[in-house]
Amino acid sequence: MILKLEHIYKDYVQGRLVVPALKDINLSVNEGEYVAIMGPSGSGKSTLMNIIGCLDRPTSGRYFLAGQNVLACDEKSMSSIRLNNLGFVFQNFQLLARQSALENVALPLIYAGVKRHERLIRAENALRMVGLGDRMDFNPNQLSGGQKQRVAIARAMVNHPKILLADEPTGALDSRSSRQLMDLFARLNAGGTTIIMITHAPEIAAYARRVVDIFDGKISERI
Repeated sequence: MILKLEHIYKDYVQGRLVVPALKDINLSVNEGEYVAIMGPSGSGKSTLMNIIGCLDRPTSGRYFLAGQNVLACDEKSMSSIRLNNLGFVFQNFQLLARQSALENVALPLIYAGVKRHERLIRAENALRMVGLGDRMDFNPNQLSGGQKQRVAIARAMVNHPKILLADEPTGALDSRSSRQLMDLFARLNAGGTTIIMITHAPEIAAYARRVVDIFDGKISERI
């Protein structure tokens, strides 16, 4: 088991009002799984993704990632866990506009302390893996939406994370690019990558091997 959430609650305080976002979340993910977490806007799925991604802490509960008790860590240790275990893909790509595809992909390796020569080799290999070996020197404004998202996936995978987290990865793509992206995810998963994907779209969730529904801060498994 690579990830385990136990009795996770998350509350937000608005003035004197306490607003519950997550309510007693229990979720386990095994290494190599492909899981879609599906729910409408306001269901709590982004809050859940932020906790899984070590970007936020729950109000209460326990979280184990790759055998580590995440919530017992300080912020520096949590950043290290995030860097070494998780790769992120977002709806809006979050690429640096003035950097080439190669430079964008190599960026996480700078934080990991990898030397420049090895950074470039690994970034080149990651771009070839997603089919962009001929676009390494292109800036984001020279790429289509689907190509930008593939650059983002290469960046997420360049540090060989244990889990790929994708938050509405097809939200800014047309149907053809969405299908191509889901085909890429399937290949990554077949190669052993654990994928957890947030989506509101049933046709995208259908690509996953396991679907977890979230509504009003509570999750339920599909049988």
